[in-house]
Amino acid sequence: MLKSAMAGLSRVANTLAIASNALGTVVVLALVVILNVDVIARGVFSTPLKGSYEMVQFSVVLIVFLQLADVVRVDRLTRSDGMLNVLHNRRPLVAANMRRVINAISAIFMGLVCYITFPEFLKMWTTQDYFGVPGLFTLPWWPVKLVIAFGTGLSCLVFVLKVINAQDRPELIRAPEHDSEDTPGADR
Repeated sequence: MLKSAMAGLSRVANTLAIASNALGTVVVLALVVILNVDVIARGVFSTPLKGSYEMVQFSVVLIVFLQLADVVRVDRLTRSDGMLNVLHNRRPLVAANMRRVINAISAIFMGLVCYITFPEFLKMWTTQDYFGVPGLFTLPWWPVKLVIAFGTGLSCLVFVLKVINAQDRPELIRAPEHDSEDTPGADR
């Protein structure tokens, strides 16, 4: 029963991470549109798009934290694991345990960020604080705080699932073009 509960929780976490990543991609596309409109408005009308600076700041935070959990899920989080890869060849059990410790520390860090950010979201929700230039362009703070809390909370859950499931070693990524037979020096 515990195994099926963990599998169900993993499916939910994976689905949320993938959906969050997709939403982050939509924000990237919206940012591209905003920047293009701003450039065209500056060039053609000699007037910048009002609030483009604030929208870029807003968007970057949304992109990072919406895509964070999926990056963790697929083991693409930037980190130096060269030592772990070398250690895995000599002492696989030690490397696996080190990965679990690193994932546990990462889960704690993400959980702390979520724990600190969620009350800030609640405060911003009730006070309706905003950033930007009053009278020119403003955006509320609460969506940023909500996305940070959601992204770090989901990332914490993904890291915890990796620790519990004892994911030993993510597959090393090899680009398909490196496997072709006509590549000079390819060992086949």
